Order: sequence, then C-alpha cells, then structure tokens
Amino acid sequence: MKMCLITPMLFLVLSGQCGIMASKVNKHKPWIETSYHGVITENMDTVLLDPPLVALDKDAPIPYAGEICAFKIHGQEAPFEAEVLNRTSGEGVLRARGPVDCEQQKEYTFIIQAYDCGASPSGADWKKSHKAVVHIQVDDVNEFSPVFREPQYHATVTEGKIYDSILQVEAWDQDCSPQYSQICNYEIVTQDTPFAIDRNGNIRNTERLSYDKQQRYKIMVTTYDCGQKRATESVPVHIDVKPVCKPGWQGWNKRVDYDPGTGSKQLFPKMHLETCDGPLSSVRAMVELQTSHIGKGCDRETYSEKSLQKLCGAASGSTDLLPAPSASTNWTASLLTDSGRDSDLIFRFDGRQAANIPEWVVPQNLTDQFTIATWMKHGPSPGLRAEKETLLCNSDKTEMNRHHYSLYVHNCRLVFLLRRDFIQLDSFRPAEFHWRLEQICDKEWHYYVINVEFPSVMLFVDGVTYEPYLVTDDWPIHPSEIDVQLTVGACWQGGEVTTPRFTQYFRGSLSGLTIRPGKIATQKVISCLQACKEGLDISSLESLGKGIKFHFNPAQSVLVMEADDLENINTAMTKVSYINSRQFPTPGLRKLHITTTVQCFGEDTCISIPDVKAVVMVLPPSEPRITITGLERLVWPEAQLRASAGVTLFKDIHIISTVTKTDTTLSIARRPGVLELMHNLDYCDVMVIGEELNPESESLDIQHSSLLGKHLDATNSTSGISIYGVDSMAHYEQAIRQVRYRNWKPGSLSERRFRLSCSELNGRYTSNEFNLEIGIVHNSEAVEHVNHMAVQSQFMRPVHHPLVVHTVNSDHISGTPPAATVVIVMCIAALVVIVVLGIYRIHTAHQEGSKDDDDGRKEPEMDWDDSNLNITVNPMESFEGAQIAVEVREDEPEDDEDDENDDELAGDLSSAESEDSDEEEETDIQNGRVKGKLEWDPSMLSY
Repeated sequence: MKMCLITPMLFLVLSGQCGIMASKVNKHKPWIETSYHGVITENMDTVLLDPPLVALDKDAPIPYAGEICAFKIHGQEAPFEAEVLNRTSGEGVLRARGPVDCEQQKEYTFIIQAYDCGASPSGADWKKSHKAVVHIQVDDVNEFSPVFREPQYHATVTEGKIYDSILQVEAWDQDCSPQYSQICNYEIVTQDTPFAIDRNGNIRNTERLSYDKQQRYKIMVTTYDCGQKRATESVPVHIDVKPVCKPGWQGWNKRVDYDPGTGSKQLFPKMHLETCDGPLSSVRAMVELQTSHIGKGCDRETYSEKSLQKLCGAASGSTDLLPAPSASTNWTASLLTDSGRDSDLIFRFDGRQAANIPEWVVPQNLTDQFTIATWMKHGPSPGLRAEKETLLCNSDKTEMNRHHYSLYVHNCRLVFLLRRDFIQLDSFRPAEFHWRLEQICDKEWHYYVINVEFPSVMLFVDGVTYEPYLVTDDWPIHPSEIDVQLTVGACWQGGEVTTPRFTQYFRGSLSGLTIRPGKIATQKVISCLQACKEGLDISSLESLGKGIKFHFNPAQSVLVMEADDLENINTAMTKVSYINSRQFPTPGLRKLHITTTVQCFGEDTCISIPDVKAVVMVLPPSEPRITITGLERLVWPEAQLRASAGVTLFKDIHIISTVTKTDTTLSIARRPGVLELMHNLDYCDVMVIGEELNPESESLDIQHSSLLGKHLDATNSTSGISIYGVDSMAHYEQAIRQVRYRNWKPGSLSERRFRLSCSELNGRYTSNEFNLEIGIVHNSEAVEHVNHMAVQSQFMRPVHHPLVVHTVNSDHISGTPPAATVVIVMCIAALVVIVVLGIYRIHTAHQEGSKDDDDGRKEPEMDWDDSNLNITVNPMESFEGAQIAVEVREDEPEDDEDDENDDELAGDLSSAESEDSDEEEETDIQNGRVKGKLEWDPSMLSY
C-alpha cells in the first residue's frame, strides 16, 4: 500500500492556509428577531413565543460557521433558560428553570442572544447576534375557590312588599388574573324559595312574603368565579319577615274546576279586597280569561265548515276550499294538517305547500256579490317582507300570467285583488283593496270575512268592520279562451315562464276557507261563525247595585268593573263566573288574570294591589258512545227494486248515545253507571260496500222533503250518500229512514251491502259501523222459503231489547249460550205453522178492509207483487235447519241456562224471549240467524 508522506514543512504551510480560510468562512453574525412575546402557564415549564425562537446565519450551509450552538439569556433574575433544538435550522425553545407562580409575578422581561458554532469544532472564532428583548406573561390557573367575606348574613323585610335588594353578599378570589379572580355569579342553593340573587350578590324577594305563612327564611348562597369554580363553602343568609297589613285580594283559590254541562260557575264566591283601611275613592278591577292556546283562540264549535254555516243560518251555496282530505276531496291530502285539537281541522303552510282546486269545485258564477271567509293565524316573516304570501289566487293556467282575483298578505297588510272582465264601456275600476291591521301579523287566530259588493269591498275581522285604507284602480282584463286555475297557499304561474310553477307561497295556518258566490254574509252570521262558546259571565246580574259599572269585550274574555267603595266591588267579584256552552268542551287549563287599581282622594294611585293569577280547569267531558242498531239483513224481490220508488234501507234504524258514569247513586233499573245522552250529530254517511253504484242501473236517493224543517242537507254519489248538518239524533233518524235504493236492472246481482256511520263534532266522536245487507231474490220460490224463516206474526208484540252499549267502533256483541239458541230456533220452526194459520184467519176476517188499512200504514218493509203466490210450509225443512244449528254448537260448553224448561219456552214464545238472555237474541240477529222482520201484505196473497 502506498502512503502519502507529509513533511513538517508541508504541514506548516497547510495549517497556515486553513487558518486563513477559517477566518474567511465565519463571516456573518447570527440573526434573530428584535423582540419576542411569550406566554407561560403557571406551574408549567414551556414558553410559547411569538414569533418562534429561531436564529439564522448567512454562513449556512458551511459547517459550524452556519450553525447555531447556543442561546444565552442576560439577567440573573429571569427564571428561564434557552435551548437549541436544531443547530442547522437554528430552532430553539425557551423553558422555565423552576415553577412560575402568577400570584408572585405576572410578567418577566429579559435579553436573549444567539451564538453560532464558530469556524471549527472547537468553537473558535464564534460570533453572536444582536440583543433581543423577550417579554413573558404568566397565564393564571384557576387554583383558588371564591370565599365569602362574611361567615353569615342577616336581613329583615316587611311582609307584602317587593324589594329590589334586601341585602348584598360579597365574595373574593386569590387568583391573579381577572378571569379567575373576579366573581361572575351568585346562586341560591336552597330550593323552592321566594328569593332570587343577581350577579352582584343582591338578594331580592320574588313574591310578596306573608308573616302568617312563614316568619323566617334561611337560604344558602354559593358563588362562582369567572372560571366557573365554585366556592368550597356556601354562606347562610337569614331573612326575617315582619308582619304588616297587606293590601290585596283574599279568599280565592288558585284553581277552579269546571265540570262540562254545569252552566255558569262562580270563580271567586268568597273573594274580598283588603285595603288596610286606606281612604280610597274608587276601585277598578279587570278580569282576563286567557284562551289563546285553545283551538282557534278559544273554545269554539269544531263542526265542519258546511255544518257550521247551516247552523248559523248562512246562505247555501258556499264552497269549502279546504275540506278534510277524502276520496272526493283529495286536493288537501298533500297539505300539512294540525288536527289534534278535538277535530278542529287546521292546515299549516310553511312556504312549500299549495293546493290546486279542481275545476269542478271552483265557483264559476262569481258576480258583483260574493263572500270569501277564512280563519288565519299569521306572523311576520323576517327577511321575506318583500314577498307576497298568497292565501287564495285565481290565475291563468297557461300562456299568460294574469291574476283574476287573489287574497294575499304583503308586509303585514292584507290585500284583495279583483280584476273585472272587460266590457265596452269599462275604464279604470277599483282593483286592489288594502288593509293594514295589527291582527294580520300577531300570530293569533282571527276570522276574516271579505264581503264584495262591487265596487265596494268590506272586511270583517272577528266581527268588527274595517274599511280599506287604500284602493287602487286598474284596467279590466280582456276576455280570452285561456283556462284559469284556483289555488290555495300560493299562486299558479302557468305562463311567461319556462316551467309552470307555484309562486308567492303562504306561511301561516288556515282553516275554513270558503267562497260563497251571489250573496254576502250578514253581520249576524259572521258573529255566529266566529263566536266563542266560553267566556266570563256575571251571575245574578240584577243583584248588582247602581254603584258598580262593568263592561265586557266582544268575546267576553275581558271584564272590567269599577266601583266607588269596597262593598260594591267585593259583591261584584263574587258574581264573576265562567261559562262554557259546549256540550263537549275542550278540556284543559284556562288562565285567569286579575289586575286592580285603587285610587285615593287627591291621588292617582295610593295602594298597590298585587295581581291575581288563577286557572280554570275544564275537566274532560264524558265521552259519548254512539250506537246504531236495526235489522242487518233485508230480502227484497227483484220487482220491488225495479219499482220507481225503490226500497227503504233503514226503516227501523235507531241511533242512541250513552255515557258511562261512576256515580253509584244511579237507579239499578237504568243500569248502574250507564246513562242515555241526548246530543247533536253533524253527519251520517251511507257508503256502498264493494263496487260503487252503476248510475245506469242503480241509485241511492233521499227525499228532499225529509230534510225540510231540519238543519240538514245531503250530497250523494256513486259511493253513497252523506247527510250533514248540526241536528238532533231524532232528526237524523227520520232522514236516514228515507234513504231509498233502486235497481232497475238487477240482472244476476244477488246482494248489495251498505255501511252506515255517524259523527259528532266533525269526527271527534263516531258511532259503530252499521252494516246492512240487501238480498235480491229473482224467483218466487226462493222468496217463499226465506220468508217462512224470517217472518214475524202481526199479532206478536215486538221485543224491546235492553240498551246495548258499544264502544266508539264496536260492531258486534259476542256470546250466545248454545242450548238457548237451540230452543229459539225450534220455537221459530214451530212458529211458522202458527204464522200461516194466523195469516189465513186475518185474511178471512178482514178481507174487505185490508187494502184500505194497508194504504194508511207506512210502507211495509217487503211488498209482494205476485198475486198468485202460494205458501207451502215444510216443518221438516225447518226442523232440519234447527238440527243443523244444534250440531254446530253441541261441542260448546253449556250454561246454567240450559236447565230452563223447554216446554215453557215453546208454549209461550213471547215470554221466553223476554225472560231468556236478551243478548242472545241480539247476537242471533247480528250473526244472521234471524235476519230481519218481514211484513206481509195479506191482500196480495192467495190461498
């Protein structure tokens, strides 16, 4: 191996050259920022600097000369040290040498310099940077809890007085920072005390204290610093109450229960005003009943809009644009509803829903007179004040964008637009009518009625008349062949846009939106439609003296009384009552608020009377159970169905309503706990089960004369008949008994089935679904056989069944002992022979007068038109039917009633039917064994 030998002379030469080069390499001093700001959390060691501690050297990347070897701090008092993290990048960190306590020193300032590594590993020829100022702030830690300055506090108050501040408690904190050393909140730890404390430690009473109720209060108070650190110990506060005369109302209860149907009930029968012998000159008391949370502002009838209008005597012909969704009124199915308040149907619009009214529903004959009415609840729309909110709009369906008439809200103003059709003599005419009212945007329910007697338009809000403050004219609309579209909740724009769409969406709630063409609503009808059924009242009005003055608001929710002495005002207050005239009111709380002002001689107000806040609790009404009973199967010959009058379906129908009471004092004869109840109905529907009626061969009608003199009306379609209107159950029975079915092409049709159901309060209470089956017989032999099994003798007195209470949707009654069924069936078989013999004797005795008598009676349930009909009785056939019934039930368990005397039952059928379980016969009828009572016209039979 070859080695390089360096002579001493050569080494000296090289060393000299290296020294010269080193001095040339470390040319620059390190560079750092001129100042630094740092933060250190007490009891921590790392300092966060801004900007970060970094030294730069222009000699980089030369080794040593371009590297940072150290940071030095000048100042022996600074408890910090600096450390180089990366020599090449010059990064460093500043740390505390020991614990730093904010409570001892909050800030530190010192000098720092950076040093490079020199020109060689030995550090020779190092250079240092300029001096930089470092300012360190110590962040506080929430070490200390607040402490109260006093171990306990005492105060004394006078009863009956409200204090802004009874006393002040004070606490302090040892932490150094404002965040942790300041007290930010005080809190009363003791629960359910009539005191409150503010952020400054001031304690006040939240209600007037009573010495009789409590003489001394002890409450515990704690505090929090602004870092939410709680005091370790709460401080007790003692407050003594001194007795004093307390002006105010005395002798009243905070809650008054109201039982539905009890009429007017006194609210404050023992109430009197205490004025502590103050020399008063007058007293004014205002009693307010708060019902805005009930229904549409108060307890109103929740019948359908059509039923209410008929009940109030409104002119017929109105169109309900927001009916309950159904198969025939499906345009409201997509709208949001709020129908949880006792069937009070409310539609809620959130700016995204609207409904197109079908063309067959839209009134086509709007003249110079018509009425638009609706319930509306609407509030201001932030950020959308320039947007129109349309309730109702009639606009072009296609091609153009003309609004023929519309009702909308704009900037809390109600605007009605009506553009008339152009005629030759027309010019500018009134077109827009504006009203600015507080009610439009107060988020409360109001009833709006617009009466149009063009060119005059009048607005009624809750029965009060308002003239438009602005009326603008416009040109009439030129006639065209363009169809129009009526919409609710927005306006339809079918022209002048690429895609037809809804615009000007409504935001609020609507209910009962109707249009009545040709007539305007009277003040009486409007008042009836929006009238509250609950309110304040004065019982024994005649007992009030002349020294009392009183005034009700139109809704009777506010009563103001004034008197010149205590005796008169006390007497008047005891007469204040609550009344709810609804038979089934909406249950729940109604708030009462009484404010009182007392005036003394020569002074405006001398005694402060605290307000009275109480509640009326309307108890839930006893829910009625509406039950429909009658024959569930009828058999008719084909010829009778073909007759022009058709056949009656529900001739013997009965509708009753019962309620269950827990009163044990009721008579046993009336079935303890069950009472029959009289109330109205608002609709009954007769629906076709199965295929709808064929208009070419079938009809279901009701005689119009049967509705005269009643608050009833009816509509029919191929799916059935709806009878509606608020009227008694007796009137509904009379109307339903006139429903007739006709089929002039029965063909091979063997039966038709119908379902009858009734309602009270727009579906709040519904009856059972009563099903009726019509059998159609196409030959005389089959009719003869069926009639032998179902006929009832004319001399047999009908059995009156005891009351059968159904639940709201009950359909059947279950449970018939098998032995009793056998007895009844056998008796019916034996009865057939008696019936035939009885009919023959009747025919013989009354042959001459039968036809006249029949003409004077009501239409029989079955008339026979076959004069040559022969009746043949086959007792064996009847017995076989009874035997089948025995075999079907022989495996069922027997009752004690099986031991009854069969001979006695067979000998006296009438007695047996009354003494056996009435429920058996009821079940037999419903299960189809005895399908119906058939009446015979003996004059039409030949023997």
